[in-house]
Amino acid sequence: MKNQFISPKKQAFAKFLLLSLTLCVYNMLTSLSLFAQDGNAGISEATNKVKGYFDTGCDLMYAIGAVVGIIGAIKVFNKWNAGEPDTNKVAAAWFGSCIFLVVVATVLKSFFGI
Repeated sequence: MKNQFISPKKQAFAKFLLLSLTLCVYNMLTSLSLFAQDGNAGISEATNKVKGYFDTGCDLMYAIGAVVGIIGAIKVFNKWNAGEPDTNKVAAAWFGSCIFLVVVATVLKSFFGI
């Protein structure tokens, strides 16, 4: 059935416009799949950055642990000299925290494969 109210030029232009719009939408939908990636590149880049900062972080952790360890050793020494009864408990906690610091650093190194 022919539309008698629209001229043939306008019908041809409308068909051209509809075809152009359809091609543009198709092009956009097909190009979106090109931007979707699996994320392996981002994960490996993040892993490399963490590996790069890890040695510095371990050194910082050891430095903080050394300061806290010295403070704990002074606290245990003062309790021991004062003859307080809970010296063994404080000494065990201080020694356990030092061991924990070394174990955590070793586990993290093995976890990140360094």
